[in-house]
Amino acid sequence: MGWFFRSMSRAPLALLHALGAWLGWLVYAVSPTYRRRFQANVAQAGLPWAAARPAIAAAGRMAAELPWLWIATKRQPLGERLRWQGAELIEAALAERRGLIVMTPHLGCFEICAQAIAERFTTPQAPITVLYRPARQAALREVMAGSRERPGLATAPASLAGVRQMIRALRRGEVIGLLPDQVPPDGLGVWAPFFGKPAYTMTLAARLVQQTGAAVVLLWGERLPAGQGYVVHVLPAPEIAADAPPEAAATTINQAMESLIRRAPGQYLWGYHRYKAPRGLDIGAAPE
Repeated sequence: MGWFFRSMSRAPLALLHALGAWLGWLVYAVSPTYRRRFQANVAQAGLPWAAARPAIAAAGRMAAELPWLWIATKRQPLGERLRWQGAELIEAALAERRGLIVMTPHLGCFEICAQAIAERFTTPQAPITVLYRPARQAALREVMAGSRERPGLATAPASLAGVRQMIRALRRGEVIGLLPDQVPPDGLGVWAPFFGKPAYTMTLAARLVQQTGAAVVLLWGERLPAGQGYVVHVLPAPEIAADAPPEAAATTINQAMESLIRRAPGQYLWGYHRYKAPRGLDIGAAPE
């Protein structure tokens, strides 16, 4: 696996995206389960099929660009392949020195967001810390770990130890990154509406805001066509009241994720199993 990723990382980004588009359509064609879930999630969001259809190819591009993102960018900075919109919101938040939580959905190239912040805003002494789940395959796990070992970027496991690591980072005035539309592990969530349907939603994002008083921004990485690069969009986040109950706070965050997804439905991972319940957990059924 390692040699394959290293070999693919030398390919032009435009070629990887072209191959990825073909891969996205292939998976969509051969997997009825994936296809049904993709279509059902689009319908649940109430979006026209024409707006979401490009996300079939985008899902493949997301997979194909990983060798370039994980390996090639360590050899050479993103440079002109990266543009910003709204970077002043991050600058203002960091100036307050109360910590910053960056929330990103499974939209566009979410891998680029932490790298972009590390390249522009953070240092090895005060990095951005991102929550991650190790890959199940040992070979891929090794590649992922090596890719995220870069100046200004630290990782925290999706565990109690990782949560404590993130709290400490926020209290030092640093940046952390979360994907709040990810189904949480270990029962660390509540049922909250996502595009009008109950989805098991992490409580961690809101709890970190409430416990630390950190600032919050929304981020998503737009994937430009023909391998031109990426645009990282930074937007204000809705306020989460210090006394908001978990369900209300999760609903607020889900609504914020919806607002980002509606900006670019052709780059969202509609095939993601967002409405599943974690296995082996007695959390009750989704409310009707």
